[in-house]
Amino acid sequence: MTKTIVVNDKMQQGYRYELTEPEGENFAPEFTPDLTPKQMLELGIFGGVYMRDCTDEFPANWFTNAKLSPGTRDASLNYFNINASQLLVEWERKGWIYEEDPRGWFQWYCRYYMGRRCPDDERQIKRWKAMSRHVAQVKAHCRPGDELCRPRQRQALLHWAYDSRKI
Repeated sequence: MTKTIVVNDKMQQGYRYELTEPEGENFAPEFTPDLTPKQMLELGIFGGVYMRDCTDEFPANWFTNAKLSPGTRDASLNYFNINASQLLVEWERKGWIYEEDPRGWFQWYCRYYMGRRCPDDERQIKRWKAMSRHVAQVKAHCRPGDELCRPRQRQALLHWAYDSRKI
C-alpha cells in the first residue's frame, strides 16, 4: 500500500511524493549504504544544520539523538570534528541538485530509505558509488582503525552513508 507524503518546509511547499516500498527495504541491488539516515544524523553530519526544518517529514526517532545545531553550521558536531561540506550554492552550480530534492543527495537518500522511488534514483546511486574512490584512498593511506587519518575524507564518506570507521 502506498502512502502520500506532503512536504511543507523552508525549501519546499506542497511537494508530494509516494512511499511505494517498505522503509529501509527493496533498495537497488548495487546500492548498499553502510548507514541509515538515523545513524548518520546521530554520528554527526553537515555541521548539524541539515534538515532541522523538515523533521516532520521523517520518523521522529531519527532526530531523538541527532546532532543538530541550534544556530549556524558547527563542525564540532560532525563525527570527525571537521567541515567536509560544500555550500548548497556550489552543489547547484555543479548541477548536482535534482529539482524534487533541493537539499541534495542526503535528502534524496532519506526519501529513498523511507520508500520513495523516483526518476533520479539511478543518477543518485551512481553518484553514491563514485564515492568508493575515497574508500580506496583511505584504505591505501591509513592504518586500519586510524580515525585520525584523513578526517576530511572520512567525514565526506560519512555524508554519503559510508562508514569509514570500519576501514
